[in-house]
Amino acid sequence: MIFINSFNVLEKVNFTEKVETYVLRLDKIDSYISGNKWFKLKYNLQEARKLGLRKLLTFGGAYSNHILAVASAGERWGFETIGIIRGEKPSVLNARLLQAQKWGMELHFVSRQSYREKNNVDFVESLRQKFGKFYLIPEGGSNTLAVQGASEILDFLPQLSFSFDYVLCCVGTGGTLAGLAKSLLGTNTKLLGIPVLKNASFLYKDIQNLLQNQSFQPFELLLDYHFGGYAKKTNELLNFLENFKQKFQIPTESVYTGKMFFAFFDLLGKNYFAENSKVLLIHTGGIFEQSKSI
Repeated sequence: MIFINSFNVLEKVNFTEKVETYVLRLDKIDSYISGNKWFKLKYNLQEARKLGLRKLLTFGGAYSNHILAVASAGERWGFETIGIIRGEKPSVLNARLLQAQKWGMELHFVSRQSYREKNNVDFVESLRQKFGKFYLIPEGGSNTLAVQGASEILDFLPQLSFSFDYVLCCVGTGGTLAGLAKSLLGTNTKLLGIPVLKNASFLYKDIQNLLQNQSFQPFELLLDYHFGGYAKKTNELLNFLENFKQKFQIPTESVYTGKMFFAFFDLLGKNYFAENSKVLLIHTGGIFEQSKSI
């Protein structure tokens, strides 16, 4: 169902002379099913079709890239889509939600209190009573099938040509990092996750649960680069992103990848990385260009 043409998404970037740095530009894959979303949805869509379910239901905030990706996937491959959106319905929908709606997604707004029940069996059953049979994709798309897909991300690297001492990736719900941990098993690579949530130490357990007792490469979560929490930003972060874009011409944003790039440069300044080591930064996408929408 999902097939990505083979093209070079690995870029060597001269960020510094201290270490050799590369960026895996998953943002180049697609404008809407962006970056890691391709991998996290791949096997979920195949499973939905296998089960004969033509309706997808998922969860997300008003600015969720995941909501946009599911809506786009539904429009392309013939699924009805339902988005359970956190918070009251605004008087004017933002560009992401308008685009999702254009692609046929039915938007259903719930209170933040109700949204916290998204993993509750009774709440999910109430949604089935309302919307009928559907294939459930969790918030952020992270489940065991998403891990299976995310474990294929590093297949884009030229095999046998590159090995990395460090791999950095931003972390939301943990599915992508879980897939990377699975695929890096047995290597000498240090896997670093940059959570975009505040007080995100719970992700250690969540990621291990996603891996379902499978063997995986140990990983470390660096918890101090959230800038106040999910979708929060500060002038320090915004100034960094503006300078970063002007200097390196790599598109990014303030919710996910921007925080990862900031963390890299902060760690670099603290001499965290061994000199002359190879570092891979995974750009997980999330770039929404409003000019392409509506």
